[in-house]
Amino acid sequence: MANDTHPLLGALGLCRKAGKLLHGYDRVQEAVLRGKVSLVLLASDASARTTTHMREACEGIVACEAMPLTTSQLSVLTPKPAAVFAVTDENLARLCAKHLMQNEEESAHGL
Repeated sequence: MANDTHPLLGALGLCRKAGKLLHGYDRVQEAVLRGKVSLVLLASDASARTTTHMREACEGIVACEAMPLTTSQLSVLTPKPAAVFAVTDENLARLCAKHLMQNEEESAHGL
């Protein structure tokens, strides 16, 4: 899998290969409520309704962050398009969060 688009895509591919990546609103929400998730990620083109509902479901339980990647870019990770992803391993979640922070820093500096 090529990860030329964004390093986060490579990190998510690693999560998928390790069996630590969930996708799809219902599956992620259920895992969040069971306390099985370390990080929830939303595609940049997730609907406002999906974003609002997922953030509410995650509130006080786990971080829910927007990604700079679209559903189309993320489609290489899943058999069908999804806008909601969850990382179930704490160390892999830290790796993904690191790539999110790097992207925010680059955006802030105009890179």
